[in-house]
Amino acid sequence: MALNELTITEAVGLLESGEISAAELVDDCLIRVDAVEPIVNALVTVTYETAAEKAKAIDSRRAKGEKLGRLAGIPGIIKDGICTKGVLSTASSRMLYNYKPVYNATVVDKLEAEDFIMIGKANMDEFAMGSSTETSYFGKTKNPWDPARVPGGSSGGSAASVSADETLFALGSDTGGSIRQPAAFCGVVGMKPTYGTVSRYGLMAFASSLDQIGPVAKNVEDAALIFDVISGHDQKDSTSASMEYPAYGAGMKQDIKGMRVGVPKEYLKQDISGEVRQNLFDVMKRMEDMGAVVEETSLPTFDYALSAYYVIASAEVASNLARFDGIRYGYRTEDYENWKDMYKASRSEGFGDEAKRRIMLGNYVLSSGYYDAYYLKALKARTLIKNDFDQLFGKYDILLSPTTTAEAFKLGEKSRPIDMYVTDLFTVPVNIAGLTAMSIPSGLAESGLPLSVQVIAKAFDENTMLRAAYNLEQALQFDAKPDLG
Repeated sequence: MALNELTITEAVGLLESGEISAAELVDDCLIRVDAVEPIVNALVTVTYETAAEKAKAIDSRRAKGEKLGRLAGIPGIIKDGICTKGVLSTASSRMLYNYKPVYNATVVDKLEAEDFIMIGKANMDEFAMGSSTETSYFGKTKNPWDPARVPGGSSGGSAASVSADETLFALGSDTGGSIRQPAAFCGVVGMKPTYGTVSRYGLMAFASSLDQIGPVAKNVEDAALIFDVISGHDQKDSTSASMEYPAYGAGMKQDIKGMRVGVPKEYLKQDISGEVRQNLFDVMKRMEDMGAVVEETSLPTFDYALSAYYVIASAEVASNLARFDGIRYGYRTEDYENWKDMYKASRSEGFGDEAKRRIMLGNYVLSSGYYDAYYLKALKARTLIKNDFDQLFGKYDILLSPTTTAEAFKLGEKSRPIDMYVTDLFTVPVNIAGLTAMSIPSGLAESGLPLSVQVIAKAFDENTMLRAAYNLEQALQFDAKPDLG
């Protein structure tokens, strides 16, 4: 096995025993990046020199017997919408094509405190607006399983880089499924933490009440480790949860006998592929065989979630992207006569079509005469959806559903915006309600593409979710990989 194919847990063991060095591990990952990037285009930036230098420094510290962090020598990739000091952080937009932050996002500081090594920044849908990583200013990312298909989005670069073994893990952000959906399409593990458990400081905001940073990893154990590192209260983020944080992953390997599992029937009433449906039934049966109590249940407000999400998200993005004006930083048009022309032209040229579409929709639903009809109604629907989930978690420990309605679709296939938006159908309710959820690969379709299921838990109950996901992962033993040569 090549070193870049290792899991974090495996690599940590080999590094600590001295069987491999951080320099060797990072070098294998960078060789893999050079080999597959012409095919997948998962990265916007590769930090060759700084990664190699840090790897050598960590090896030197280890040789001297110095105390090292939990991720010492482990290579990782950061989504391009997360600020990294002195390294291009563009949100895959022309608007920020040359932006190098003067500070790190809190999650990056937390990873660096544990001695991880950043080897690159992941491609994404522009400002996280999209479900396929086709809206990036830096070109489309391809699915490692089939380069004619999308990797999902908006964290498509993060998922594709892990799936293609360019890295041992990546960070993404999840606003309406932007970690879980690409993880499902790329056959890896993707986790959306409870809103407030991971600092959003340094994350370029899309929809502030929905965005949450989380890990993409090769297995559940690795995702739990990264989540444990990046979680915690942050005074720099007013939405950060001030509470006592548990050791995430603790008790994960306990069995799930007696665990109560609900499967909302509304998910199965949607237009989903027969293979996705059968895969879910197979997973339900597997959980019953492990001693869980699996029942069909109902989430009555499910049908309102997607509409409410796009109203709320668009309203918030219209506000958040107003700061990008061509004056203070980022893209500025070269042809203008006065500041009004410059402002208009810079935004027109700097933003792509999808960003413009959502800004316009957001301003519309917030405008006088339409605020009550759309935005206020969406907020009320959000409350109803959350209440429905609260009732379900009074009866069940976790909920189970497909992550997506079908396997990864072809590049360019979803040409109508509404068709693209529907790909988030099964993931947006979790963000609307502020819950935690994880996508894990659970089988292969006849096409050879991965299928996945979504494990949902109540807010701040990540350890129950991780326990269910870990046990299911061990039972399914999904070990297929894409063939990129």
